[in-house]
Amino acid sequence: MQKKITLRLLPSEAADARTLTTLIAAAAGVTADQVNGFYLTKQSIDARGKQAWVNLSLQAFIDEPYGGRPLSPLLFKPLSTAAPRVIIIGAGPAGLFAALRLIESGIKPIVLERGKEVRARRRDLARLNKEGLVNEDSNYCFGEGGAGTYSDGKLYTRSHKRGDIDRILQLFVQFGADENILYRSHPHIGTNKLPGIITAMREQILRCGGEVHFEKRVTDFVIKDHQLKAVTTENGDLFDGSAFILATGHSARDIFYLLHRHHIAIEAKPFALGVRVEHPQQLIDQTQYHCETRSEWLPPAAYSWVQQVQEKGVFSFCMCPGGIIAPAATAPGELVVNGWSPSKRNNPYANSGIVVAVAQTDLKKNTDHDALSLLRFQQQVEKNAFIAGGGALVAPALRLTDFCEGKLSATLPACSYLPGLRAAPLQEVLPDFVAARLRAAFREQGKKMKGYYTHEAVVVATESRTSSPLRIPRDPQQLHHPQLTTLFPCGEGAGYAGGIVSAAMDGERVADAIAAAISARGAGKPLL
Repeated sequence: MQKKITLRLLPSEAADARTLTTLIAAAAGVTADQVNGFYLTKQSIDARGKQAWVNLSLQAFIDEPYGGRPLSPLLFKPLSTAAPRVIIIGAGPAGLFAALRLIESGIKPIVLERGKEVRARRRDLARLNKEGLVNEDSNYCFGEGGAGTYSDGKLYTRSHKRGDIDRILQLFVQFGADENILYRSHPHIGTNKLPGIITAMREQILRCGGEVHFEKRVTDFVIKDHQLKAVTTENGDLFDGSAFILATGHSARDIFYLLHRHHIAIEAKPFALGVRVEHPQQLIDQTQYHCETRSEWLPPAAYSWVQQVQEKGVFSFCMCPGGIIAPAATAPGELVVNGWSPSKRNNPYANSGIVVAVAQTDLKKNTDHDALSLLRFQQQVEKNAFIAGGGALVAPALRLTDFCEGKLSATLPACSYLPGLRAAPLQEVLPDFVAARLRAAFREQGKKMKGYYTHEAVVVATESRTSSPLRIPRDPQQLHHPQLTTLFPCGEGAGYAGGIVSAAMDGERVADAIAAAISARGAGKPLL
């Protein structure tokens, strides 16, 4: 028989298979030799008390052969030569998962990516880190896999009503991710593993007869009779199709300006802006696990927090245990930082974005309050950061306590940010309402997390790409743009997702909407 077992264990117990088998047998009321195997269905860590515990849910095989974890890999069939064509602009999570979903529906995806394939991006990232040279089409945000490929691979999401999370995780496993993402409470793939997974997805699309084109930045639309008929690329290529999925991510500002130029409706959307704060990982371990030295059986500790300061939310974003702060600029003369972790999370530092909510009402009264106003605001802060850093993507920074006390740091601690840091007055970078709320929130969090408010932590500006500062409207049921019935805005850049999994689910939703429309009208008929 199979039996569901729930256990609350010491970390050392949870890490030992023999001990687990003994405890499973005791919980099931059988002997250990009757337990023929098990697999985990849920795993989480409870570190609220002085002793950290591991909570496990598992499926045990008792007096029957161990059948292993049930995995149901999808079989992708080759496409017909007469399959309708759908153009996907952007090869991030939304675009790639949309492509795979279209293939399941017998529709040919043609993916246009402005950047390079996943491995070729590495050379541009090396120049970005070592020389401060930004390739506007190949960087941490643009290229195969989008911002997720060389960022982090966090798969946690609260978007349970937007799609099938388990399906997305199963697909990641099918393409090479570790099975532990299926049961961990905060699943994470790791920057070192993501390139291989993204490559496997692309190869699957190609095997089925789809197309993936790199270094094809879309620069214009061909519009006729309230329909997007085709797109043109920077090198003059023209791509037409039955429908177009716009999955360009939240950093593709040229796409937003292109939409605006064609008088295609876009809307300003609140986003969040602030800094990256980096602590020694050992300090975060100590404060989260209530110990001097983290047990070898526990992962590097993470944290998450939110404060309300003067009626605005200040919160942690994209926390990276054992991680690295990386330059995420997409244009010369701008400075953006982000964070990522390798799969083992074994770097000596922990970093997190700490950001403040920003809305149009926060802009100065003499500022144009149009659809692009928050984008321009975001861009200006990034230019301020570049100037304060002195160029070459050197980032302006202060020790945490100096930032809160309004002092210029005489020295800066060691930091994972490879282009380097420069002590600079961050009040010249950040808007006053953002800086003031960050200071108050840091002090308050220091009262709740012992050791968090410390001279050994460094604040690095600026974390500004938390989400899109615009939304591209779409019909709530059919998901196409209200003005262009063949244009389907999708993912983070369109304002409908906030991470890898939610973007992937949104890509699938849009693909399903297109498949339904094509089916209803006939493969050879336009989407009117």
